[in-house]
Amino acid sequence: MSRPLSVGLNLVFWSEGAGGVGRYASELLPALLQAETGIRVTAFVSRDLPGQVTDMPWSGEVDWVRFPVKAAGSPVHLAAELGAIPAVARRRGIDVVHGLASLVPPVAPGLATVSTLHDLTWWHHRDSMPRHSRAVQRALTPLCARRADRVITGSDAARDDIVRTLGIEPRRLQVVPHGAPERRAVEPTPERELRARLELGATRVVLSVAQMRPFKNLASLVSALAALGRDDVSLVLCGAPSGHSVELQELADRLGVGSRVRVTGWVTDADLEGLYELAECVAVPSIAEGFGLPVLEAMTRGVPVACSDATSLSEVAGDAARLFDPHDPRDIASALAALLDDRGLADELVRRGRRRAADFTWSRAARETVAVYRQALESRAVR
Repeated sequence: MSRPLSVGLNLVFWSEGAGGVGRYASELLPALLQAETGIRVTAFVSRDLPGQVTDMPWSGEVDWVRFPVKAAGSPVHLAAELGAIPAVARRRGIDVVHGLASLVPPVAPGLATVSTLHDLTWWHHRDSMPRHSRAVQRALTPLCARRADRVITGSDAARDDIVRTLGIEPRRLQVVPHGAPERRAVEPTPERELRARLELGATRVVLSVAQMRPFKNLASLVSALAALGRDDVSLVLCGAPSGHSVELQELADRLGVGSRVRVTGWVTDADLEGLYELAECVAVPSIAEGFGLPVLEAMTRGVPVACSDATSLSEVAGDAARLFDPHDPRDIASALAALLDDRGLADELVRRGRRRAADFTWSRAARETVAVYRQALESRAVR
C-alpha cells in the first residue's frame, strides 16, 4: 500500500477519569500525526471527551467524530464502539480501526483492525476495577483480541501473559513500548507550600503515584515504612482514590506510622511536579503492571526509583532502579534505605534513569504502531 494511511481511533472511552489509557491516547495521537507523511487520523469520541483535548495545537489535524453517548456506564457506548464505528469508518474510506483501550469491532468487513491490550490485570485481580466493568471486559476483550488482525501491548511481560491467558497467537501480537512522559508545562507548587499543606515537616519524602487499588501493593509500602523504623521519613501516596484509601490509612495507624503517611487522592499537575521535586525517591511496589509509566515519569524528573522485581516493572526499569521483592516489606524497606542513605547509589541511579528514559519515546511508539497498521492491512489482504 503506497498511499498514506487513513486511520480511525476508537477513543470513545476517553474521559477525565480515563487514567493510564487516557494518557496513552493523549501521547500517541499527536505522535501518530507526525509518524508518516500524509497520514489521516479520525478520532471517534464520546460526549465526555475532556475539553482540553480539542484545544491542543494538533487537534485541528484530527477529524473528530463525536457520538452522543457517555464514555462508559451504559450499553449505548458499546453499540457505538462495536457497531457504529465500522459503519462510519467504511463510509469515510478508513483503512484501519485501532482500539486504544482493547475494544475494536469484532465484525468489520473491509477494515483492518488493531487492538491495544495494555494488560490483563483486571482478569487476574478482581479488585482492579468495579465488578460491572470487569464483567464487560471479560466478555468482550478476549473476543476483540481474537478477532483483531493485530494486537499491540507495551511489554514482553504483558505479551506473554496475553498469550498464556487468552491463547492469542504470538504472531499476531506486537510489543510497542510506551514513551517516557515529558515534564508537564506547569510551574511546580513550591516545596514550602506542599510541606505545610501536607504537614510533612522537615521529613524526607518517599513518593508513590498509583491508583488506590490492592494490586498496586501500597499496603506493603506502608508496612515497609514501619519496618524502616525511622521518624525522619514520610510516605506520600497520590493517585485515583477508592475505598482502599481508607484501608491504607487505617493500616498506617495500626502500625504506628499514621502521622507520616499521607493518602492524597488526585493532585493537580502543579502539586505532582512539586512532589517530584521534593521527593528523595519514588517507590513503585505493584504486583501487576502492563508497562509502568510511573517508573519512567520519575526517571525523566531525576528522582531515583525503587520498584518491584515483578511483571513489566523490572523490564522497563532495566539497571536504572533498585529492585525489591514486592511481597516482602523488609526487602522494600531495605531498598528505600539504600536510596535514602547512599547518596552515591542514588546519584548513579538518577544518571542511569535519565539515559534509560531517553530510550522510550512516543515518536518511536507511533512509528512502530504505524508499522503494525500496515501488517494488519497485509494480513487482511491475503485472507
